[in-house]
Amino acid sequence: MPTEEDALSYAVIGTIIEVHRTLGPGLPEAVYRQALELEMTSRGIPFEREKKIPVSYKGTPLKSSFRLDFLVGGKVIIECKSVEAIHPVHEAQILVYLRLTGCKLGLLVNFNVERAKDGIHRRVLNL
Repeated sequence: MPTEEDALSYAVIGTIIEVHRTLGPGLPEAVYRQALELEMTSRGIPFEREKKIPVSYKGTPLKSSFRLDFLVGGKVIIECKSVEAIHPVHEAQILVYLRLTGCKLGLLVNFNVERAKDGIHRRVLNL
């Protein structure tokens, strides 16, 4: 039986493919984030953009925080890139985001690819 995360990620992947089909590769990340926001809104997919996440160190809150590109349905993290290739540091970033938020599913998306499906990297933590 599919999880809520699976259903959300399936819906989001459709929006990613549509954005890529319409814009193609080679644009800055900010353009894809804006287009993805418009596409998810038009499809009624619940999300928060640039969701601020507090960080603590050994139980002490830090002044620093980080922002998720998108938090979909409160359960799925979407991290957008437009780079030559996904590197281990990008993979580490999405895994750390999953660990720090308690989310179980993240999509690391590189829009700078010929085919959208080749740029979607699904990462799971404790799902």
